[in-house]
Amino acid sequence: MHLPDSVELRRLALAVSVLDDVDIVPLDDGVLLAGADPIEVSWLELRRALAGADPESDLARARIGAWLHGRRIAADRDEDELRLLARPVGLPVDHPLHPGLDWVRHRVLGGALDLGFGFLGVGRDPDAVTIVPQAALDAAGVNPSPWWPVARDYLERMGAVAAERLTTSSTLRPIGDCDVVTLLGSASLRAALCAQDGTGLRAVAVPMRNRGWLDLSRIDPAFTTAAAAATVEIERGFDRPLLVTLDEVTLAPAGGRPAEIVLRDPATATPDLRNVLFR
Repeated sequence: MHLPDSVELRRLALAVSVLDDVDIVPLDDGVLLAGADPIEVSWLELRRALAGADPESDLARARIGAWLHGRRIAADRDEDELRLLARPVGLPVDHPLHPGLDWVRHRVLGGALDLGFGFLGVGRDPDAVTIVPQAALDAAGVNPSPWWPVARDYLERMGAVAAERLTTSSTLRPIGDCDVVTLLGSASLRAALCAQDGTGLRAVAVPMRNRGWLDLSRIDPAFTTAAAAATVEIERGFDRPLLVTLDEVTLAPAGGRPAEIVLRDPATATPDLRNVLFR
């Protein structure tokens, strides 16, 4: 694995400063985050934030931007304010914005979905929930562990609202401050999903974080993989269908040839009236 040197890290930090509007001052051994309380961030800290990403990639810029924003957010807001803004966030375990195991407050059985903290309205979008790495909170002396029961209760209430809407829609959409990936961490929603199927197991497609599909029998087999590939990486959900039970969320086994299965189907005579559910 290539370890970026200080020149690459400096170039990456300056790119984040220009493109993501992060006010920094370059130093010999890192950068200084400008603000009412300036923060020194070392090159070692930025290497850890990269987590092996190519310094020239968009993923690297996203990770460094999230790290620097997180350090600034944790320093600029007192603990009581952060407590009121804390929200649950769910991410696939291999998602590029996953901040690491120290961020995880609950791993849903099945090994596909992790839950942790985000904070509402602390970024440029006042309606967005922003993930702050745990190390950024640690550096500011903030321990969010006691807040988790409240955040988990909020998730269950949003999951219950999503469950009520299952009777009128086969599409999952964000509820409150929880996107669809986060909602799958709600036991109340998982129970409602499984109650609709006598087997106690439900297949769900969530290729992007803000949308999910339930009626997979009416969706092309290649849809989940294709939709995930067409989604911006940081907004991506799961690239394979999920198998959901009351207690577990797990990825369907890899393999098969879903695209080949679709290509075997004959062309329809009425392409404007396709007999599949694709939105």
